Amino acid sequence: MQKQLLSNKRYKIKDGTVQIEEDKLENEYRTPYHRDYDRVIFSNSFRRLSKKTQVHPLAKNDHIHNRLTHSLEVASVGRSLGLKAGEILKNKFDKDINPYDVAYIVQTACLAHDIGNPPFGHAGEEVIKEWFKKDENQKYLLKLSEEEKKDFISFDGNAQSIRIVSKIEHNFEVGMSLTFSTIATMIKYPWASNDDKNNKDKFSFFQSEKSNIINIFEQFNLIQDDIILRHPFSYLMEAADDICYGLLDIQDAVELKILRLEELEKIFIDLTSKLFFEEVLNDKNLTEIQKLSKLIAKGINNLANHTSNIFEKNYERLLKENVKDLIFLFTDENLKSGLKLAKELSSKKVFNETRKIELELGAYNILGVLLDNMIKATYELHEKKDIKQMSFKNRRVLQLMGEENSPKSNMTLYEKYQRVTDYIVGMTDNHATYLAHQFSGMGY
Repeated sequence: MQKQLLSNKRYKIKDGTVQIEEDKLENEYRTPYHRDYDRVIFSNSFRRLSKKTQVHPLAKNDHIHNRLTHSLEVASVGRSLGLKAGEILKNKFDKDINPYDVAYIVQTACLAHDIGNPPFGHAGEEVIKEWFKKDENQKYLLKLSEEEKKDFISFDGNAQSIRIVSKIEHNFEVGMSLTFSTIATMIKYPWASNDDKNNKDKFSFFQSEKSNIINIFEQFNLIQDDIILRHPFSYLMEAADDICYGLLDIQDAVELKILRLEELEKIFIDLTSKLFFEEVLNDKNLTEIQKLSKLIAKGINNLANHTSNIFEKNYERLLKENVKDLIFLFTDENLKSGLKLAKELSSKKVFNETRKIELELGAYNILGVLLDNMIKATYELHEKKDIKQMSFKNRRVLQLMGEENSPKSNMTLYEKYQRVTDYIVGMTDNHATYLAHQFSGMGY
């Protein structure tokens, strides 16, 4: 079974309407998928990831990962996985496939996979969801449909990433206008917030982008019996992310003295070998951080190679059904165990580190203040339909958001609220903190 998995089609604005266009190859050195990569890496949204939390909020140690460095590392692993997958597809299924096209597609999807994460990482997601679930805020949701409500009370950075690349960036029209292949590769939860499959509040597109996303998957013939099948390349993007955060979170923990290298023995024996681990550990010419870097590099290499093998063995299956992920399908039990142990150790020790908890609690207050002020101002605009009729404070709140970002009178309430979450999610940790202090009267 073979499907067309590469498409250079994009959404474009022509004569004021959204249309589908094929991206004509301008020259052999810069393909449509190469342009996708450039559009992401030169975007404002991507650049702001340098000041967004990966795991440790507002870290003072410059060696610690932020969302930008994490995304670059994931993209590096993703490029390797994509290139190998492209060679597999070319040799076994479609001789016309260019492996470097697949590499660019997966690499770009990896670059953009976290572009919709709010300030303070996953804590920021929880703040947004909980704000919209609070009893005292239900009055602001009464005029939304059930599907629209669900987008806010189940807010997901994955869906926001799709919204950014397909709409927000560049004047709220078609976003970065990425190829259909790249957008489909970014989607690892191919359903909306109100879908029955959304049992863990994880989904990849809001109601506002749903029709365009469904159309993309129809182009690939990946909808069967009303079920959207994941694009096979999305499993490579997901695996690259899992491999990197599984190992690099513990690298940060060692840097911050939360973990010691000796505590990682079982993990790296599983991911490399007992002989390799002991050779590195006993190398007196290396510092502890250098030893860890060497172990991580070997671990990533082994995990990436096995991921490629699993992709090849299960490719036909990936075209027919949605599987959990490639790591779930691993046949090398040592690699599977090592990565699992790394994630469990992070969950137990890294995610519960005292300073991290303190700063995440602060994030609740910071983002709560922003939502309190901006949603309330937006609701008054919707009720009064004219910014001139609004209270002085709420009028100033909307003016602070700026003409480009603020909700407009002619928008639906759902669209207005999305402008608020778009604005807040786009902030860096530092700017969100600064603005919350201004709203609270603590600015200077």
